[in-house]
Amino acid sequence: MQNAAAPILDDSSSASADADEEEDEDEEDGDDEDDAAEGAAATGKSGKGTETLFRESEIAADYIEGLLDILDYDGDIDELVSAGRPMVEVVGGRLNALVGTRGATLEALQELARLAVFRQTGTPSRLLLDIGGYRAGRRKELGAVAKNAAEKVKEFGEPVRLEPMSAFERKCVHDVINALAGVESESEGVEPSRRIVVRPSA
Repeated sequence: MQNAAAPILDDSSSASADADEEEDEDEEDGDDEDDAAEGAAATGKSGKGTETLFRESEIAADYIEGLLDILDYDGDIDELVSAGRPMVEVVGGRLNALVGTRGATLEALQELARLAVFRQTGTPSRLLLDIGGYRAGRRKELGAVAKNAAEKVKEFGEPVRLEPMSAFERKCVHDVINALAGVESESEGVEPSRRIVVRPSA
């Protein structure tokens, strides 16, 4: 099991930078165009087929399983491919500590899992990790935030600036805003203070 943690020691700078760059590109696409086709477009851009993506999810799942064993946490792990990207879902009780405040620990574990994939494949991964259904719940919350911001923009005609968010959270908001008429969204600022501005459509 100790070998499972080895990926965090090698190639960290290169893999992390590449993964961040890809996620930033995905999120920036949401500023200017409909993100509904983001998954398919990204798959075409990367040239990775479903089999390759599933292999990435398997590698990440093995890595996460090793970490859970080391930390003495119990959880069921599922690997899958969704919307053109590899995913690993961990479900079970007593997992809140692995999510952390506002998903901070979850984001860190996701980066480690991506590094594990990079170490074995030599290519950056857009792997998405979810623990205890956090991302699904957060996506629902952000949908309500986005709709509320859109209503304010339509009512008052003024831009609404949301609180700083992670790339995943911004993507969730962009998806909702892009589906609404009369409003548009874009990101401004730099990490970790990057945020979304919702304004009337031009």
